[in-house]
Parts: sequence; C-alpha cells; structure tokens
Amino acid sequence: MTDRTGAQDTVTTVYKVSGMSCGHCEGSVSAEISELPGVSSVKAVASTGEVTVVSAAPLDEEAVRAAVDEAGFELTGTA
Repeated sequence: MTDRTGAQDTVTTVYKVSGMSCGHCEGSVSAEISELPGVSSVKAVASTGEVTVVSAAPLDEEAVRAAVDEAGFELTGTA
C-alpha cells in the first residue's frame, strides 16, 4: 500500500516482512530501512509482519528488499 499524505507531500508505504518475532527484530529492520535516502520514519511491528515507511518520495522496492535482507529478514511485498 502506498499513499501520498499530508501537506508535507510524503509517501507512506506498508511492506510485509517475514521472520520478525521480537522487538530486536523490529529494531534491526527499522535501522536498516532508516538508512535509505529520503526515509523520515519507519515503524516495524513483529506481530503483524508489517513495516510502515514514510518517505519523501516512493522508494525503490529493490533498495528496501536489500535493506531488509541486510537485517536478516525477507521482504514479501507490500500490504
């Protein structure tokens, strides 16, 4: 899911990530995605497997996949 929201013209995208099971997992995924250019916030929720990313422009899915991979998890798509 990708939505353009707010007066600041940001993009919110919800990704599905498999393998997260705890707060440490959430932190690892959030930290890696936060390093991508243009990302202003990341919220990972292990119980749902969803990662909500707010960015200045749509992100390249392969870049997000690589970041999630680096954290040790698998991007399975968008919610």
